[in-house]
Amino acid sequence: MQVPEWESLRDRASNIKADVLSNLDLYLEQFEQCAVKNGATVIWAADASEFNTVIFDIINRHNAKNIVKSKSMLTEECGLNHFLLEKGIEVVDTDLGERIIQFRHEAPSHIVLPAIHLKKEEIGETFHEKLGTEKGASDPTYLTHAARKHLRKKFLAAEVAITGINFAVAETGSAVVCTNEGNADMGVHSAPVQIHCMGIEKIIPRQEDLSVFTRLLARNATGQPVTTYTSHYMRPKPGGSMYIVIVDNGRSKHLGNRRYFNSLKCIRCGGCMNTCPVFRRSGGHSYGYVIPGPIGSVLAPERTGKYVDLPFASSLCGSCSDICPVKIDIHEQLYRWRQDLTEKGKTSLSKRLAMKVAGAVLASNFAYNTGGSFVRWAVGHLPRTLLYMPFNTWGRGRELPAPPKKSFKQWYNKR
Repeated sequence: MQVPEWESLRDRASNIKADVLSNLDLYLEQFEQCAVKNGATVIWAADASEFNTVIFDIINRHNAKNIVKSKSMLTEECGLNHFLLEKGIEVVDTDLGERIIQFRHEAPSHIVLPAIHLKKEEIGETFHEKLGTEKGASDPTYLTHAARKHLRKKFLAAEVAITGINFAVAETGSAVVCTNEGNADMGVHSAPVQIHCMGIEKIIPRQEDLSVFTRLLARNATGQPVTTYTSHYMRPKPGGSMYIVIVDNGRSKHLGNRRYFNSLKCIRCGGCMNTCPVFRRSGGHSYGYVIPGPIGSVLAPERTGKYVDLPFASSLCGSCSDICPVKIDIHEQLYRWRQDLTEKGKTSLSKRLAMKVAGAVLASNFAYNTGGSFVRWAVGHLPRTLLYMPFNTWGRGRELPAPPKKSFKQWYNKR
């Protein structure tokens, strides 16, 4: 094992985040004071609408037209790109995966690897249409060079650079951004105006705490020892402007929910998605919410009051909790959400009826044995039209497996 102290790092990261959530107001105020002292302008936004308006106002204040952005899940969450486009301002996503899905007018399917659902041939077709690459070309090196040439022009013309923030250090007032392509650096160093966007939970107390999180983040995301670029933005360039926009958008309410506030520790590594058997089979777009996978299934009902089916899209195997670098009890929260949503009557009538029937069958040895015998007989004898009727939603995309002649209980008793 490359990092024998991995579990102790997880413990320390979890404890640091617990301290942050317990003293969030103090650390946010400390961060603001240090950032302002460094020369940055700090602006607070209560929700997505206010956040989008703040960004638009900054762009207008500087009469900017050419905007570049490095990947930020917060801007995805708030719908910034669509908002600015409606105002006549196009934002160019400079992360290669984000640029690909921006060309295709799709949402990211993964928070770290947004275009992982696409094949190189599909990307080649998109680049041929948008960038004029050779038709049928799908060599990754060739396509990457074409994207680099395209994006370099955007960087050189940039007037405003927008980035997310991985970690905001309260002690120094610095915004830390982790990338593998250097696109955040290219944008910030090229544009006279830099805007850094962060949710209120991105705070960490001290500079030395970064040594814990930078060792955890990349390993859990892509298996790297560390991200290629870990950039510290502290003050504006000479003659330039630096803005830090701090966003709540439901996080304060989330913090007050003692059953689920622990999920605010999330550092967006994507590890829970990589290990989740459901996510790996269904893909990120099947979730609907901007953050898919196990952590998204916890955050979506809390943040939006919608997507009440997502906590049920889990095997509750616990792999997500085991891998989480800040030790969020993800699968336990998913289980609690199922209980809460059911008690509040948020689940569909068909699900509630199905669960009552299943509960009655599983509580009766006779009903369970009889039902199992009938199903084994039905699969082999009933007409296909009856087996794959409209009510059998499971069978729309799958074939029922051939049933065994005897149940496990019968096999076990015989042996």
